[in-house]
Amino acid sequence: MPKPPEIPLHNRRVGLDPLPELGRTSRECPFAETPAPGTSARAWLASGNETVRTVLGDAARFSTLPPADSKEDSRRLIQPGNLLQYDPPEHTRLRQLLTPEFTLRRMRRLEPLIADIVADRLDALELAGPPADFMRHFAWPVPGLVSCALLGIPRDDHAELARNLDVTRATNRSREQQQAAGKAYMAYMHKLIGQKRRAPGDDLLSRLIREHGDDITDDELVGTAATTMAAGFENVAGTLGLGALALMRHPDQLALFQDSPEVVDRAVEELIRYVSVIATASPRTALEDLTIEGHEVKAGETVVCSLMAVNRFEPTEPPQPSREELDITREISSHLAFGHGIHYCLGAPLTRLTLRIAFPALLARFPKLRPAVPPEELRYRTLAPNYGVDALPVTW
Repeated sequence: MPKPPEIPLHNRRVGLDPLPELGRTSRECPFAETPAPGTSARAWLASGNETVRTVLGDAARFSTLPPADSKEDSRRLIQPGNLLQYDPPEHTRLRQLLTPEFTLRRMRRLEPLIADIVADRLDALELAGPPADFMRHFAWPVPGLVSCALLGIPRDDHAELARNLDVTRATNRSREQQQAAGKAYMAYMHKLIGQKRRAPGDDLLSRLIREHGDDITDDELVGTAATTMAAGFENVAGTLGLGALALMRHPDQLALFQDSPEVVDRAVEELIRYVSVIATASPRTALEDLTIEGHEVKAGETVVCSLMAVNRFEPTEPPQPSREELDITREISSHLAFGHGIHYCLGAPLTRLTLRIAFPALLARFPKLRPAVPPEELRYRTLAPNYGVDALPVTW
């Protein structure tokens, strides 16, 4: 039986929490050597607040091309349309095409639709239990249906997409099964783009085709659709699941959320920060020799930036509570759950909008929401790039 891969310190958690060792590393050694991801070059872990922000904010000296032993190998690994794998000027061109589609104003047009989806899935959750699996009946379907609406995916295709995405993220499926599901998922996206080219509608992909048809390739559209769907699905579902679990583990915070509607914006931002479903940013590769925190970093070496370390262990000044605590009344301050710099998450406005609708509706429908199993029975997605919980049985 193959030995499971070792999880590096910056990706390890105990339930909802990072290991205390990450906090000590962040305070005492904010820049240190770490095992290299996907390359034979030396790698570094940035875990201090200023160090992480400096690296992520410096696109001139750090590349986000996939780590490899040569620039040519890196370019061959790029998935067309995936903004996280592009450097300027290619990144700048594609981001400028996509940014108008993700403005808060445009996202708010989806608000009634999101509210209907949330209400429908709350009905399904209630019908399934108690107890019922919160992930299966609510946390996974909500962002999946929102992403389908955003991209203009026909309702008849939802089941096929859901099956393929379920297999690609399932921890109990073989690598061969996951790869086959991934190929089917991408094949569907190619078919979808062909349909949009022939008969555009009123959705994100159709608008890109109408307004920028000659400036964006089919492969770029396919990659954009695939990454938008997968990222929104995984990140929002993970935050819904872990966020609900965090509130149930802190009944005083849950009661405050229910009794104080004016704190919703702060509460959602605090939950996003606290659970940090993406523990590390996509790796950066140094483009030149440079010195960071007294260490000589050579061109070609990889830097991994810990978003979790900054989000949970960045020092605070009284009367602000420690960032290791969950406090939904915390003043909204900068966190790195959506990244930093030119690769700041394009879908952040839609994520926030979905959570601001979903959490209040959930707690209004089920004011006595609580876990239906003891903590030790929960299975976390420890090997997935987007942290979360596989199943979350709840009762009310």
